[in-house]
Amino acid sequence: MSGERRLALCASPAPQAQEAAQELRRRYDWVPEREAELVVALGGDGFMLQTLHGMLDRHRPLPVFGMNRGTVGFLMNEWGADVLETRLLAAKTVSVAPLAMHAETVDGGRESLFAINEVSLLRETRQAAWLEVSVDGRVVIPQLVCDGALVATPAGSTAYNLSAHGPILPLESALIALTPISPFRPRRWRGAILPSRACVRFRVLDPVKRPVSAVADQQEVRDVAAVSVTVDRAHPLTLLFDPEHALDDRIAMEQFAI
Repeated sequence: MSGERRLALCASPAPQAQEAAQELRRRYDWVPEREAELVVALGGDGFMLQTLHGMLDRHRPLPVFGMNRGTVGFLMNEWGADVLETRLLAAKTVSVAPLAMHAETVDGGRESLFAINEVSLLRETRQAAWLEVSVDGRVVIPQLVCDGALVATPAGSTAYNLSAHGPILPLESALIALTPISPFRPRRWRGAILPSRACVRFRVLDPVKRPVSAVADQQEVRDVAAVSVTVDRAHPLTLLFDPEHALDDRIAMEQFAI
């Protein structure tokens, strides 16, 4: 590629993503990711999340420009092999701060994971989950009887959170969504919008009879006893979007979708 930036290419195993990768490799020059300044990712939203999680392990996360060769593609730009250099130079930068999940399991184990979209707690059996919900150390719901609950970032507010009837958050709003999943009691509670500095903590009230798992995007911890969720500003991630197809615009327009 003739531009100044060194680019790396990655693609999901899906056939259409692999075919697109072959075409781009024929048309442009690429370097290994360890030598790159920017990554072009081909796939769907799941692959984009996988790519971003990989960036969290790096000392210096690279910006990612995704092109949709998957299914949903909300986090991706439209596919196109032409004028890639021009698109990258004109791309709009979006910074995303991930969630940090710290889980304590019933057997005393501890695990910490990142989430770009959401952290969700889900019942593992036919029994409803019983959760105590605290915000900044204050118990706000002593007993939430539900299928689960989640905390979503603005970038993830149009994903699982929206399907659970949670609010759509503007990308630059410095807010997080706390949303119940099929709540039975209190039945009328529909969730809360919280400042991004808030710490949300869930305590599983009956973890043996009513086991609960915690999921950070695609990574699961089973049989949790307690989970805390905060926004981690120490690990910002950078996504690149075509100006006419920017993530913040798409999130805003989702509020008017019929």
